[in-house]
Amino acid sequence: MVGTTTPDLELWPIGNCQVSALVDREGAIAWACVPRVDGDPVFCSLLNGDNRDTGIWRFEMVGQVSATQEYIRNTPILVTRLEAADGSVVEVLDFCPRYEDKGRMYRPVAISRIVRPVAGSPRIRVVLRPMRDYGAALAETTHGSNHIRYLVGPQALRLSTDAPVGYILEQRVFRIGQDMHFFLGPDEPFAGNLREEIRRMEQATRSYWQRWVRGLATPFQWQHEVIRCAITLKLCQHEETGAIVAALTTSIPEAPHSERNWDYRYCWIRDSYYTVQALNRLGALDVLEKYLGYLRNIVDGAKGGQIQPLYSVMGVAELGEATAPALPGYRGMGPVRIGNAAYKQVQHDCYGQIVLPTVQAFIDQRLLRIADGRDFESLEQVGEMAWAMHDQPDAGLWEFRTRQEVQTYSAVMSWAACDRLAMAADWLGKADRAELWRERANAIRARIEQDAWVENGAEGGHYGASFESDYLDASLLQMVELRFLAPDNPRFASTFAAVEQQLRRGDFMLRYAAEDDFGAPETAFNVCTFWLIEALHMAGRGDEARRLFETMLSHTTRSGLLSEDLDYNDGELWGNFPQTYSLVGVINCAGLLSKPWSDVR
Repeated sequence: MVGTTTPDLELWPIGNCQVSALVDREGAIAWACVPRVDGDPVFCSLLNGDNRDTGIWRFEMVGQVSATQEYIRNTPILVTRLEAADGSVVEVLDFCPRYEDKGRMYRPVAISRIVRPVAGSPRIRVVLRPMRDYGAALAETTHGSNHIRYLVGPQALRLSTDAPVGYILEQRVFRIGQDMHFFLGPDEPFAGNLREEIRRMEQATRSYWQRWVRGLATPFQWQHEVIRCAITLKLCQHEETGAIVAALTTSIPEAPHSERNWDYRYCWIRDSYYTVQALNRLGALDVLEKYLGYLRNIVDGAKGGQIQPLYSVMGVAELGEATAPALPGYRGMGPVRIGNAAYKQVQHDCYGQIVLPTVQAFIDQRLLRIADGRDFESLEQVGEMAWAMHDQPDAGLWEFRTRQEVQTYSAVMSWAACDRLAMAADWLGKADRAELWRERANAIRARIEQDAWVENGAEGGHYGASFESDYLDASLLQMVELRFLAPDNPRFASTFAAVEQQLRRGDFMLRYAAEDDFGAPETAFNVCTFWLIEALHMAGRGDEARRLFETMLSHTTRSGLLSEDLDYNDGELWGNFPQTYSLVGVINCAGLLSKPWSDVR
């Protein structure tokens, strides 16, 4: 099932865990940054308002009447089929090379495209107009007989091709009678036969991804949806460091003209925790292992001090927020932001989100590197911060910019950090440390039960989103997932009832209803709707949970993905894309609601 109200977000990600691109519904590359996800968007037409003729790479077919798209099965290799009124057909195959070569993973800053005539006598125009400095100017060019150099910045890009270079430079229409190959990558001569090498790269890339998917422990139902989300989550990891970005884009607004435009091309400790948790449930340990290495470097750099809520993919702490004046924004709805001032915020939930995935490293015998006592000592420094800050005000997981309270979610995450450290200490045979962390976990639990609980007479009361107030937010539904409460706990039941009453809008869920720095929220937050689905299942409302899950799947793009937000009135997707939070929701709910494999007959 496919949503029909998100034409501008009908985007198809391709990538190789070093560079990524978003292909629009006509087969044009509308977004791609170099030399990595948080770099300069050389293809930026997605945020160029009505101007779709710059910051773009497309193949225009004369007389085109339709375009259809699909991924090659179990890969992020995209095939776009263009058809003309006279029956001519062209296929465009897009991929970013990724495969093992000479004992290392080959994942260049490169995009490969193959254009194939399938029927008739197709005529095309190649429009290749990268930009520099966040849309400030078109890239200047130099060229040779079989290549064009685009001066996009300190690292020029080189297009190697067997198509007529002059036609590309002058954007002339020409007839295509045989396959044409394009490799836009590092500014160095292309080694080997272009045609043979690009085809070999495509086959090796296809094999890599299909073997990776083969190792996933998918649920029986919704396998296609889960596999597509898993591949895309992996594309959101910057493999060089292990960092996982929240999304591949910046500044797609959460709601029309809201100015809730944020740069999500960074590694949030919280978002990454949910990502590795979901992929771990599928057995994708390679993503977890890389991310644990990233976390170790973050913890080492903090030297026992405060952990930021987010860092760059290279672990850089300072992410100053600015705007790109040359780009008008998504549908002209600026501003386009670069960087994210949330790095300055205090968010105490991040300590638990470091401890929880890291604890697995002490226990899981499948990992190449099992954590040891020295790792535990380092992790205890994070636990000390969780203990010290569990009852201190912070901006919370929703990153309020002008309000700080003792957030219940942050306190529960601090409890989880101490609880899991006690478990790890037991595993390592450190009885005294286990007792210490268990005592601390019990103390935090008592404080939450005392200060977060709001009595409400005959209705039984509920947990509040903070210690200081009785308003609600959807993160309270995570108390079961974090093992703070059992699903049948009466306090969870009454809290769920209150959250559903106040925050549910039809089939969708707000993250909170109270006004924030930008006014009242106007769209549902997709991951919160998945939290609602999980809670419905745990409350014994399984049929309703499955119906809502199918509804959410009906709002995915044709590529099978979701952005951050959804208009609960018309179903249109908003917010950065693809959003890791939302894809995690698909994976988790599919695993929870699917029939078991033992039911296969």
